Amino acid sequence: MTKLEKLHQEMVACRACPRLVEWREEVARVKRRAYREWTYWGKPVPGFGDARARLVIVGLAPAAHGANRTGRMFTGDRSGDFLFSGLHRAGFANQGTSEHREDGLALKDAFIVAAGRCAPPDNKPLPEELARCAPFLDREMALLPARVFLALGAIGWNAALASLERGGVVFGSPRPAFGHGAEVALPGGRTLVGCYHVSQQNTQTGRLTPAMFDAVMARVRALIAEAP
Repeated sequence: MTKLEKLHQEMVACRACPRLVEWREEVARVKRRAYREWTYWGKPVPGFGDARARLVIVGLAPAAHGANRTGRMFTGDRSGDFLFSGLHRAGFANQGTSEHREDGLALKDAFIVAAGRCAPPDNKPLPEELARCAPFLDREMALLPARVFLALGAIGWNAALASLERGGVVFGSPRPAFGHGAEVALPGGRTLVGCYHVSQQNTQTGRLTPAMFDAVMARVRALIAEAP
């Protein structure tokens, strides 16, 4: 068993946040009518992808009836439909759909992590819950040979900044602000890139379009190619 696999086993067994444990398990028990035949995952969701990835994507947290149901990041919901379709167009995924853990999806040179690993009520984890989850993010990122970190949304951006700081990166004051297409040069030729989150609130309102996502991914490709 690899260090990453051992870490993921530890994540899945975590019960550190009572509010999140209660919520994720209630959702898994009650279910949504459309998924009443499913056996929900109902546990923390570990990262997913290529362990040799030069691209690490930092998301927010599992969706109640998405990853909390399927057990895989961004799998089984509209956000994942948008994300994996874009990753497929950019050559980071072998297919553009992500429905369940055994659907054949494989990421190529990309790995997905998140600031929080349990589905939170209203998709809003509390600061103290993110703080308890942060060591998992730190350890996961430390095991990946990333050259580019792609943060989805402000929470993913701030989680990535904080994790990098804990890893020894020093940022100026004020800290770099999140923005779609924002870039921060990091030691060792690495780069942090910002992208609007792939949530329906952004993709269905036109705030984030496929063309905008493709442009960010083209820049990510260029940064990976330029990295030492």
